[in-house]
Amino acid sequence: MRQRVVITGGAGFLGSHLCDRFLAEGWSVLCVDNLLTGNKDNVAHLMDEEHFSFMEHDVTKFIDIEGSVDAILHFASPASPIDYLELPIQTLKVGSLGTHNALGLARKKGARFLIASTSECYGDPLVHPQTEDYWGNVNPVGPRGVYDEAKRFSEAMTMAYHRYHGVDTRIIRIFNTYGPRMRLDDGRALPAFMSQALSGEPLTVFGDGSQTRSFCYVDDLVEGIWRLLQSGHHTPMNIGNPREMTIREFAEQVIELTGSGSTVSYQALPEDDPKVRQPDISLARAVLGWEPQVQLEDGLRRTLEYFKGRVGGERGE
Repeated sequence: MRQRVVITGGAGFLGSHLCDRFLAEGWSVLCVDNLLTGNKDNVAHLMDEEHFSFMEHDVTKFIDIEGSVDAILHFASPASPIDYLELPIQTLKVGSLGTHNALGLARKKGARFLIASTSECYGDPLVHPQTEDYWGNVNPVGPRGVYDEAKRFSEAMTMAYHRYHGVDTRIIRIFNTYGPRMRLDDGRALPAFMSQALSGEPLTVFGDGSQTRSFCYVDDLVEGIWRLLQSGHHTPMNIGNPREMTIREFAEQVIELTGSGSTVSYQALPEDDPKVRQPDISLARAVLGWEPQVQLEDGLRRTLEYFKGRVGGERGE
């Protein structure tokens, strides 16, 4: 019998790629999204698939789903600085109430549960690279705290359901991920740089550009998520690309790839912006046999093809 997965936030960037993967693996997929930051365009190619269905629903409200469910992937949340600064209450609610509702559904259905947590749990880290046993350096009352603390709470809730109710849970801490279906206006470095370079505008780099990030292509991330779900590992696991680079270097690479005449424009660094970010993936290598396979240059080329078709169209040009 075909297994069934519920993916909350399934019309978002990562969620839509997970819908693709689970269908390809022979599962039935129920995509749940309130379209606050997700977009039906991301799953439009799946709407006629026999084993795909879409439910528009806010998971901060009770989730009622008929029939059996074998796995729940909770990916519903604003996930970029612009989103969670504009939607602070919704971000906190989906991390708390949404996680509670999704876990309640997993308990009721006897389903495996995997939650999308984040490297933001480490805040502006004092340990580098970041390992899963590092508790982080987070400002709980700063502007970014709504996202950081929502995810930290959701991890605690997930572990409580595992320990107290015996729910079969997984926690993935996702590091910077990029690829097709990112929104041009989501405020993250890659869509901002790509859209600015393709439009011939200066690339906006905050601070002096010396802060570092580690960029993982979406296909590699999805593979890690798939393997983690099949594993028996319950405590948090980093999934990301340990190749670290400065934001300034990243901007220069995008300019070179696009052949743009754009320059770099430096602006003030936002409050609590992390200075470094690099995953230690020793645990993922040992438990899942996973490490990223797509080189940054190749991943950027694939992503560029997507953005070429979006820049201009989304702006009404």
